[in-house]
Amino acid sequence: MKSNSEHKIYDCIIIGCGQAGLSVGYFFRRTKLEYLILDEQDTVGGAWLKTWDSLKLFSPAAYSSLSGWQMPNTEEEYPSKNEFIKYITAYEKRYNFPVNHKTTVLEVVKEANFYKITTNKGDFYSKTLVSATGTAKNPFIPKYPNDEVFKGKQIHSVAYKNANDLKGKNVIVVGGGNSGAQILAEVSKVAKTKWVTLKEPKFLPKEIDGRYLFKQATESYVNNDTKSYTEKVSLSDIVQVKSVQEALKRGVFKDYRPFTSFYDDGVIWEDNTKEPVDVIIWCTGFRANLEHLSSLHITENNKINTTGTKATDITGLWLVGYGNWTGFASATIYGVGKTAKQTVKEIVAYVNGLKNKSL
Repeated sequence: MKSNSEHKIYDCIIIGCGQAGLSVGYFFRRTKLEYLILDEQDTVGGAWLKTWDSLKLFSPAAYSSLSGWQMPNTEEEYPSKNEFIKYITAYEKRYNFPVNHKTTVLEVVKEANFYKITTNKGDFYSKTLVSATGTAKNPFIPKYPNDEVFKGKQIHSVAYKNANDLKGKNVIVVGGGNSGAQILAEVSKVAKTKWVTLKEPKFLPKEIDGRYLFKQATESYVNNDTKSYTEKVSLSDIVQVKSVQEALKRGVFKDYRPFTSFYDDGVIWEDNTKEPVDVIIWCTGFRANLEHLSSLHITENNKINTTGTKATDITGLWLVGYGNWTGFASATIYGVGKTAKQTVKEIVAYVNGLKNKSL
């Protein structure tokens, strides 16, 4: 095998070209460091390419924008999935990021002061690494007794596209957040539905949406008063986009607490009542996609110890966009910019420190 000195060594490689990876790339453009973005998709977009067709963001365009360039005004107040993908595609072209698409990262290992990133297109080397792979590849479905005997169909929201195949069927939508509410609103038009949530869902007033939630959350976070904030409103509370308002008028948001188990034709409720079900749609969230970092042996309980975005158990690694454990609201479009900016600042200092050591 060739020595590291015979390979091109980047100052930083970013894994993932969704909103987090592009945000980091934007701030790298302001530095003198040489960086590269690796992404397995054919085009830019990350998790947005996998969401359901009718998805609506719950903040207006100005609050659904990445650093440096505001999203253009959209047809309706809340941007659609396709409008956001169009924007993020234009964002990549506008800043001409160095992106290798169709590149799947298979393994990451640390060799001396460098990372070796093995992909379907060969090996890449870098002094530092930013993992920005998000969560879409790791959907979470809770385990229920006897789920293996259920003859119906189970899909996670990441695999749901539209209600075309659900006409006349008995469908249970599980999950009390915005995705569960929006999908239920659509499916209930063509199917018999029930909505299962852990607790009574909270619908925000019409005038409250993501921009207000994020502003209030940020103020509470900065003031170290997140307890009083979460008692009032939460980023997981349901925003009344148009489809949700329409479904509220139809009275489809009657919520039920979780069933206890499956049987072959459906589910069993707490009172032992059996109910036939054709399809379960799990809107139960995701876990961080960290499989590509498993060879580093620093992942525990599907997380990596960090201070901000910087990994603490290994040098030269940063994680961006996985949620509050990698920076407050870093999994949101509007919030990821703050953590991306700080991440690049830390990487510049780290790389400059390596250069000084070699002098």
